[in-house]
Amino acid sequence: VQAVRVLGKCGGYTSDIADGITWASGGTVAGLPANPTPARVINMSLGGGGACGTTTQNAINGARSRGTVVVVAAGNSNLNASNFNPANCTGVVTVAAVNRLGGKSYYSNYGAIVDVAAPGGDMRTNAADGILSTLNSGTSAPGADVYAYYQGTSMATPHVAGVAALMLAKNPALTPDQV
Repeated sequence: VQAVRVLGKCGGYTSDIADGITWASGGTVAGLPANPTPARVINMSLGGGGACGTTTQNAINGARSRGTVVVVAAGNSNLNASNFNPANCTGVVTVAAVNRLGGKSYYSNYGAIVDVAAPGGDMRTNAADGILSTLNSGTSAPGADVYAYYQGTSMATPHVAGVAALMLAKNPALTPDQV
């Protein structure tokens, strides 16, 4: 497991996201050393409105050509995921969120481009109905490990990325399409 930060407190650029995809999957990014342990699965719990841009699609295509599965959040607007990227990029596994009863979470984007759904939480009545996530209490340096409940397709996507990683652990010869 390796964390690759592509956005800062105030956001970032599409090129930063594309460079993160490229570097994480073992591609070359100018000014960075080679990744000694390229990822077989990338989890992207991020997104925004609009079409999948060429820069992002090219990075995803490159990652897939290196054997990396790209798993992305569908979004939390209760709208058709086809209007959000990278959920609408080609070759990704787009993940929606379900609640404790297995139904679509009220916030989850949906539609034909959604490949699978996973637990995303629903904290409207109880925080503990969310997904427990790890955090760090540090503000300018590493602090204590802490936990908090969250909800969203960003909570569902890591479930699917984990299953993809287990599939690849069992059979490393699987291609992104087979996963």
